[in-house]
Formats: sequence, C-alpha cells, structure tokens
Amino acid sequence: MTESHRAPQAVSLAALFFGFSKIGLSGFGGVLPFARHYLVETSRWMTAEEFNQQLGLCQFLPGPNVVNLAVVVGRRYGGLAGACVAPVGLLAGPIAIVLLLALLYDAYGTLPQAQAMLRGIAAAGSGLLFAMAFRMALAVKRKPFLLPFTGLVFVAIALLRWPLPVVMLSGIALAGALAYGLLAREER
Repeated sequence: MTESHRAPQAVSLAALFFGFSKIGLSGFGGVLPFARHYLVETSRWMTAEEFNQQLGLCQFLPGPNVVNLAVVVGRRYGGLAGACVAPVGLLAGPIAIVLLLALLYDAYGTLPQAQAMLRGIAAAGSGLLFAMAFRMALAVKRKPFLLPFTGLVFVAIALLRWPLPVVMLSGIALAGALAYGLLAREER
C-alpha cells in the first residue's frame, strides 16, 4: 500500500479535540501553517500530499478552510462524531480568547503600544503564510505537471482579475481533463 493510500490509524475523539485545540490556539490571523505542521509533521495523521489534496477540497467548499479541514479530518478518523468534535476543538479556545481580547481592545485599543503590537502580529502571520506555501510547494515538486496550473491561476486571478468561481470551475475542468488523459495513457 502506498504512503498516500494507507488506511487511517486509530485516533480517539479526545485526540481529535485536543489536537485541533492545539492548532486553534497556535496562531492569530490564521492557523493554516500550524494545521499543516501538526497534521503532517507532528501527529502524522496525513502525508504532505494528502494535506494538499484535502486543503484543495476545503478551499473549494464554503466556509473557513481550516474549519472545513477539521471536519474532513475529524470525519476520516472519528466518523460523524469526529466531524463534530474536531471543529469544536479548533474553535472553542480561540472564541474564548477573542471575546476576552475584544473586551481588552475596547478598553485599551487606542493606546499606541496596542497598535504597535497588532502590527507586529500581522507581520508574523504573513511570514507564517509564506513559509507554509513554500512547504506545500515542496510536496508538489515531485509532480512537475502541476506547476502550469499554479501559473495559470496566478495569471487568471492576479493579472486578468477573473472571478474566483470562474477560475476554480475552469481549473476543475482542466485538471479533470488532464487526469482523464493520464489515466487513459496508463491503461494502454
């Protein structure tokens, strides 16, 4: 059985809850880099390739990507209960912290020190996002035929300013045609 097609290991509902709690409490302004690190490198619940595939699916679904990922991973390891427990673990701690921070910001948000701190947190979040994108790209480098998709998406969204749904649907059609062609070639 290949690494990307292995059967999921047994993971308890408590492990899902606390694992996603760690992810949720790991960062401000986005926890996707922490989710990748925890799911792929720390817990080894997914391979890098599985993470990229599942994240791609979760980005296509409505709602926050990491919450969607928690539902998918929770379902994979804990069925319906896991699909409920994982996102609750992901969100419970951050919701409590955000409510507390909202109270503090309401009282002290106009202070220059508070404004400087928020700018520093935003810069750190940007750096984490770029680091995660680099790690995801390393998983794709074994499949160079996927690289033109990256370029096409960049051109369509950043340069041509096409709407995201149009780009996504076009990408699905193009990827489906490519996959069909590759599978047909393997069968010959």
